[in-house]
Order: sequence, then structure tokens, then C-alpha cells
Amino acid sequence: MDLDALASARHDDWERLDALAKSRRLGGAEADELIERYQAAASDLSLVQTTAGSTALGDRLSISLARARLKFTGVPENPLRQLTRFALMSLPAALYRLRWLTLAVALATFAVAALYAWWIGGDPRVLSTLGTEAEFRQIAEEGFVAYYSENPAASFAGAVWTNNAWIAAQCVAFGILGVWVPWIILQNAQSLGITAAIMFAYDEADTFFLYIAPHGLLELTCVFVAAAAGLRIFWAWVAPGPRSRGIALAEDARSLFSVAIGLVFFLFVSGIIEGFVTPAPWPWPVKIGIGVLALAGFLAYMLVLGRRAWRAGETGDLVEFDAGATRIVSG
Repeated sequence: MDLDALASARHDDWERLDALAKSRRLGGAEADELIERYQAAASDLSLVQTTAGSTALGDRLSISLARARLKFTGVPENPLRQLTRFALMSLPAALYRLRWLTLAVALATFAVAALYAWWIGGDPRVLSTLGTEAEFRQIAEEGFVAYYSENPAASFAGAVWTNNAWIAAQCVAFGILGVWVPWIILQNAQSLGITAAIMFAYDEADTFFLYIAPHGLLELTCVFVAAAAGLRIFWAWVAPGPRSRGIALAEDARSLFSVAIGLVFFLFVSGIIEGFVTPAPWPWPVKIGIGVLALAGFLAYMLVLGRRAWRAGETGDLVEFDAGATRIVSG
């Protein structure tokens, strides 16, 4: 075979293939042309390699084919770009979708906790069934405060962070069951109400609120959000609307599981506050102010940035290509 003659005959075709491969955007006709020219050039390369072996012409053509193949098969998205989209669009939009359900979970938790505190604190006989006088006094006067400083701050912060992140992940992962999230809410509310009743019974209400407030504002809010995400996933297959149950469950599970990932970072902040700020010998207005700022930052992220992402069409789900094909439904 005369390689020079082949190169001369195919020169314009190969140049056009290179031009299409380098284009930033391709229309439908241009995409079809790219595929056709790629197939023709692949046949030319096969012919060159079969008859002449390894040649400079074959190497040049291989590079052109590799560039064209990347054009129509695509390349993985830049990880930094994916992280930016997750932090600025997907996660805020998913959180924004849960705003009202989060509020409902918070109100339910506080209502149950208040009922427990009122019931236990208002009847000494009920309180006596939970422990002895000496145990309650030790908790109210020493144990409650000592809990925040009995371990090194770093290890304590890490322990509460991983524990809370695990609770949040369970709420989202097992929310589909329908009973797990209400059980978690009840357990948290019960624990909060019992502790409050003991502290109130020994005139330590101020201590209770002062030590809960710095980290609890953000920590409890994150737990409420996780519970709301789990309930939303459960409701997706109970009442899917115009979507099929499978599609509704897949879409909401994909979009809301990002909440579990995002809450890990916010719970890390609350863990740092609980480990280093709550037991610190600082003025209480300073410590509570830090907690308020942390909560305000989270709410701004959830409501302001989330509303903007939601209006831009984000739901927290994967992009259409990664999510796969969808089925057209009525309504």
C-alpha cells in the first residue's frame, strides 16, 4: 500500500474529524458526522496497521481517533466541579425541600419533651420510678455539667460527632420503613424531657438550658432535618402522586440521601462546639452566641441558598445523565 497516497486521499476527511473533535459544541447533524467519520478513520487505521505495521501515519491517526472517541463518549466530570455543585446547588435544594417538615418534626419533638417533663416533674411518684434521690441529685448538681468535661475535648467532640452522624444516617437510610423515624423522635424527646424534669426538680433549670444551648441549637436542628428526610422518603412510596412508586422512591431517595452526607459536616461543627465551647470557662452570652451564629449559618444555607437553588430547578437529585432514563407519566 502507498501510505502517501492514502494520506493524500484521506487528508480532508481526517482534518474534518479533527475539527469536529475539537469543537466545543456539536449539533445533531455534526454529532452524526463525527460518528461516521470516526468509523471511516478507524477502518483506515486498521488497513494501515494490517499492511504496514507501526508507522508515523498510524500513530497520528490513532491520536485523532482517541480525541474523537472522547468527544462522543465523554469524560468524567471534574471532581472539584462536582463538589462545588453538591455544596452550592444539590444539598441546599434538598434541605430547602424539607423546611416545613423539619419544622413539624421540631415542634413534635419539643411537644413530646415538654409533656414528659411536665408529667414526670409534676408527680414525685413518677420521678421515683426512674431512680433514687441520690442518683437524681448527683445528676443535677454534678453529673450533667461533668458530662461535658470528663473526657478530653477532642475525643469528646469526635465521639458526639460520630454518634450524631450515625443517628442522622439511620434516619435517612431506614426512613422508608415508616416506623424508624418516629421511634428516634420519641426516644430523643423522651430523653430530653426526662433530663429536663430532673434538672427542674432540683432547681437547675438555668444550668440545663445554658449547657444545652451552645451546641444543641445546631445539633437538634440537624437531627430534625435527618428525620424529615427519612419521613419524606417513606411518603414517596406511600403517596407517589403522578409518578410510579419505583420512580418516586428512587428520585426522593437519591436527592435526600445527600442530606445524610451534608449533615455530617454540620454535625462536625456542632461536635466542635460541644467539645470545646460548651465546657469552656467563657461568659455564657459568648458561648450561646457562637451556637446562635452556627444555627443562623445553617438556616441561611438551607433557606436562602436552598431557595435560590430550588428556583434554578435543582431538587438535590443526580443530573439527568447520571440518574438514568425516566418514564413519561401523566399529569
